[in-house]
Amino acid sequence: MGTTVTTETTVTTETTVEEFAAEASAWLAANAVPKPDSRSAGASDSELVWGQGEFSVSVFHALEFDEEKALLESLKSWNQAKAQRGYHAITWPVEFGGLGLTTEYARAYGRLESGYQMPGRHESFSVTIGLIAPTINLFGTPEQKEQFLASLLRTDVLCCQLFSEPGAGSDLATLACRAERDGDEWVINGQKVWSSGAQFSEWGELIARTDPGVVKHAGLTAFMVPMDAPGVEIRPIKQMSGGSSFNEVFFTDVRIPDTLRLGGIGDGWKVALTTLGFERDHSGSGGGGGGQAGGSWRQLLATAQALGVTDDPVVRQRLIDVYTHTRVEGFVNRRAADLAKAGGTPGPEGSLGKLLWTEGMRLMSDVVSLVVGPALVADSGQWGTYAWGEHVLGAPGYRIAGGSDEVQRNIIGERVLGLPPEPRVDKGVAWKDVPR
Repeated sequence: MGTTVTTETTVTTETTVEEFAAEASAWLAANAVPKPDSRSAGASDSELVWGQGEFSVSVFHALEFDEEKALLESLKSWNQAKAQRGYHAITWPVEFGGLGLTTEYARAYGRLESGYQMPGRHESFSVTIGLIAPTINLFGTPEQKEQFLASLLRTDVLCCQLFSEPGAGSDLATLACRAERDGDEWVINGQKVWSSGAQFSEWGELIARTDPGVVKHAGLTAFMVPMDAPGVEIRPIKQMSGGSSFNEVFFTDVRIPDTLRLGGIGDGWKVALTTLGFERDHSGSGGGGGGQAGGSWRQLLATAQALGVTDDPVVRQRLIDVYTHTRVEGFVNRRAADLAKAGGTPGPEGSLGKLLWTEGMRLMSDVVSLVVGPALVADSGQWGTYAWGEHVLGAPGYRIAGGSDEVQRNIIGERVLGLPPEPRVDKGVAWKDVPR
């Protein structure tokens, strides 16, 4: 059964942005706590006060299971409170709980919300709201949209991606997880890895091989899989940054009905590319997850100012390198986000945004290492210094997330610039006949 969606708001398509912002501002004032350093709603992190509040620049969580679960519950609670007004899905259609408004309204709300204390961020929100929901909106049947979309956008349930495998990471199309048809059901066997938030998810978007007798890209099919189905086993992976955001997921004779197939049989590659396109477009933006992963330009600048190194000409040059990169990245991400919110299918241009993001994280790691020095690895107790170690340790992980940087460069070269593709020994060969 689908979720009946109602919102308690007077906003319509006739409402001006100014009227919408006034109503949203009043609601936020009544339901959220202003940031201590904010003089008014809509203030940005440019008003960060050194030494006050939490200084978080981590890329991945370093939380115990119960702490991470509590964070997710607080995020869900806030998102569901926003859903009562439609603020959780401003550009989505009304039938799915949204307001059916343009991105201009969404930006107005985002500016207002930035002046208030939010629960934090979590990858599961970005995946659920920013990746899986729009993928179902494009490929799902009317029944699947009714079943999933409203509850995903409200985060009544959470989703994970079940794409990568130990032998199929950058070359995802070589995956070996099998789904075999048995009447009106599919039987799934295999393994997935690097699945963010799988231990907290009720559903997963799975790409499995349904026809090994055709070339690798053609024999894949997408499914929505309940994570509590018999035969599903989830094992968290300990990361060097301290947390366990990623997981291995094993499937042993897992049975699901054909009604959970997403798209046509053999269309799994198209579905996967669409989800990955949304992932690249949402890189660093939070994607509905409550904030940006890693440190920000303002946090970096505040650190340099607090440590008294902004008069150093070398540091100043490196700081402006980060600022310039951040501005360019912001323009590219805004263009990609506008395309996505207008209902467009993500294209290869998303690879550029993903590359800019990971390069920006690497650049920030280099510059903050120069700024902070030994305090990056030896905790002196000084606020806003040793904490940067979580950014430096976590940043390399995103160079392989959503397709490695090398794959993104191939996509740009081949699909945007029209350069000759790299040689492929498996071109035109059935997956089952490719030597392994």
